[in-house]
Amino acid sequence: MYTWLFRFGVLVACPAIVYFAKIAPNLIGVLIGLGVGLLMIGIEYVVAEVNLLAMMGGALGATAGVIFARAVDYAVFQIGNDALNHVWDRYSALRFFVFGVLGLVIAVRKFPELDDLDKDLLKMSKKRGARIKILDTGVIIDGRVADVVEAHFLSGTIVVPRFVLTELHRLADSEDPLRRARGRRGLDMLARLQENVAAPVKILDKDVPDVRETEGKVVKLAREMGAKIVTTDFNVNKVAGLEGVVCLNINDLATALKTVVLPGEGMSVFIMKEGKEREQGVGYLDDGAMVVVDDGRRSIGKRIEATVTSIHQTSNGRMIFAKARPDKAPAA
Repeated sequence: MYTWLFRFGVLVACPAIVYFAKIAPNLIGVLIGLGVGLLMIGIEYVVAEVNLLAMMGGALGATAGVIFARAVDYAVFQIGNDALNHVWDRYSALRFFVFGVLGLVIAVRKFPELDDLDKDLLKMSKKRGARIKILDTGVIIDGRVADVVEAHFLSGTIVVPRFVLTELHRLADSEDPLRRARGRRGLDMLARLQENVAAPVKILDKDVPDVRETEGKVVKLAREMGAKIVTTDFNVNKVAGLEGVVCLNINDLATALKTVVLPGEGMSVFIMKEGKEREQGVGYLDDGAMVVVDDGRRSIGKRIEATVTSIHQTSNGRMIFAKARPDKAPAA
């Protein structure tokens, strides 16, 4: 409603200014004022549809076109041919118009490609040998990636896309206390990563508008850039594998670094509860692996020495079977 009131005011004001300011107090002047008002409304329609950055780029392009026309003028006049100078000078208005419009069109058409000059890190990775790692939202919130970077096990350029940073801000502003805590932890971890000079962190202002989910955006961006993804999400790991993108899963790294226990070795375990079978006790290692100890039921609530008999790997983790050593008395 306010927009239409503004347009009506412009249509009334332009003829009124021409008539009452005695610029042309006649019917022709009023029509000219009305035409100027219609032209302003038309320009307002166009401005509403055109992106601000495109307008700025077009203005700069038109200015560059006029400057280029001046440079061509100087080059032509330096030839010293009077006939050529006469013809060239006769079409000066058309020449400046053509160069100005060409500059505007080229700037508007090619302006979106400026986004790639600063943000297309793929070329940098190929020419300069930079190794790029893209972090997703989950791995930043998890926080262990900061320890891996500080231990110099993750090097190269670390990239955080703008849409990942936006999601962290959205989580930090959430009304849900758990989501808010996760978002704030992610922002704290990101600030900690930025303090590390060994692996520089860059915020990439490049979006993937045709994909809605953040995880899908990360995978597609990594594929376009030839980069690797650092994540803790099993689904991202699978999708990245299907897309041909190398994925570094922090959980896989943690699993690879677990302490190896071999059959026949001795170990100390705290018996927490009874097992399913008779005389079995159950304890846990520091990494969460379950230890089932034969003859350990009588030692519930105590730490005992046991000998490993076998190890089974399941989808839920490792399960270690051991036998209590009768020569070692349990410690309370």
